[in-house]
Amino acid sequence: MSFPFVQPYAGLSNSLQTAQATGGTVGGWVELGRTTLGGTGDTVSVGSLSDKRYYMVLGDIIPSGNVYTRTWLNGDTGTNYATRYSGSGAADATITSTNDTVTNKSTDTTPYFTVQYFSNLPSKEKLWINHSVEQQTAGAATAPERMESVNKWDNTSNAISTIQQTNEAAGDLASGTELVVLGWDPADEHTSNFWEELASVDLSGGSADQISSGTLSAKKYIWMQLYIEPTGAANINMTFNNDTSTNYAKRNSNDGGSDGTTTSASSLSMQTTATSAPSFHNLFMINNASNEKLIIHHAVAQNTAGASTAPQRKEQAMKWTNTSNQITEIDIDNTDTGSYDTKTILKVWGSD
Repeated sequence: MSFPFVQPYAGLSNSLQTAQATGGTVGGWVELGRTTLGGTGDTVSVGSLSDKRYYMVLGDIIPSGNVYTRTWLNGDTGTNYATRYSGSGAADATITSTNDTVTNKSTDTTPYFTVQYFSNLPSKEKLWINHSVEQQTAGAATAPERMESVNKWDNTSNAISTIQQTNEAAGDLASGTELVVLGWDPADEHTSNFWEELASVDLSGGSADQISSGTLSAKKYIWMQLYIEPTGAANINMTFNNDTSTNYAKRNSNDGGSDGTTTSASSLSMQTTATSAPSFHNLFMINNASNEKLIIHHAVAQNTAGASTAPQRKEQAMKWTNTSNQITEIDIDNTDTGSYDTKTILKVWGSD
């Protein structure tokens, strides 16, 4: 089973590594540029970008004091942006005819992680989606915050060539703050994909109550996808590095409902309320050894089969409070009465 959304290689059925080994040209998300701050500052920017149809942007924001970052494109500081956003499940708010766009929920003194997707057709307004997870007070007793926003830049003459995040609060962006810009275009042919496959595991050998990545290469950025096909009622609990102590916390929303929080937990539940239905999960993680691990999670569950029943959704911001080690194993466990069926599959990609 392949996930073409992650590896958009036009019908590719084998792995990126196989294509690389045979000298093939496969395309995929390629790193266009990155900036890592060597000292404190208020701006992290990546410029001279190749013109690609789509961008993926990863932001590892480390504050020194209070920070609140906004996004600018091509250095345009005019009132040419509009945003719709929700912080930690609150009702949508909008900002129009503004000179930048919202990146994180609020002024913060703790690290946060952002993932953004941009559509970059020069003749159209530039549209993008932003998700962020904010650590908040260190430790599993405090749940992280989350932000989701949709944004547009009304320029219809130019491709995006510079992506910039600027702090507008009194503190600074600390050394180590990083912005990475990836690009993808349908015409791309290369073997330098940013995302390296770290694990591809399935239960084709038989149903089970666990699916595990096994030992992973330690990478700063992790992208994980999971498909669960349950037999009977099965829940979905994620742990890292065999840690089942109360070192996890999360903030979640089911089907657009108000956020709930779980703190000082022994695992991270990814389950929707449809425990007997197939579900698909997409997660990004920032995996710095000395910082709490921050995770963005989105899921869809089939619910009752057939078009007369809508699927369910789940959005979560999660953290693992370990500040000594990187994630090198991901385990998904069921403790309900059913099991994971043979079609269940786990894929993990990573990059530094």
